[in-house]
Amino acid sequence: MTNEELQKLTEEISIQFFNKMFRHQVRFNRRLRTTGGRYLLRSHDIEMNPHLYEAFGMEELIGVIKHELVHYHMHIEGRGYKHGDDDFKYWLHKVGGSRFCQSIPEKRRTESYKYAYLCTDCMQSYKRKRKIDTKRYVCGKCRGKLKQVSLK
Repeated sequence: MTNEELQKLTEEISIQFFNKMFRHQVRFNRRLRTTGGRYLLRSHDIEMNPHLYEAFGMEELIGVIKHELVHYHMHIEGRGYKHGDDDFKYWLHKVGGSRFCQSIPEKRRTESYKYAYLCTDCMQSYKRKRKIDTKRYVCGKCRGKLKQVSLK
């Protein structure tokens, strides 16, 4: 789905469920990780998580669009647009929007650790991405000396 198709879908949902025009922009934001979408208070735009659509399809996307449109319309009208507000809860229930989105499968970058250190006193191990100066740093648990060990 493209941003243009998402814009058209959002405008149709706004008219169908709210009887009001959506006059701002909606777009996919690939940087969103833990949320299905977000309403931007200053610009009144909506950003949607494309990973949600890819993982769960159109039905889940529509539920999140309705949720964000409730934020949008309540904020524009000067009514309670926050999750805890009665106006928000009423309209979310009325239009059938999602209260929470499904957990999006993690697409984290797996950066491996390059360095491993071991305390010579208490045997506490530490993994680090960057090299540390073992003459300058000590164990955080017992203040013992650290020595670099191979990672595997």
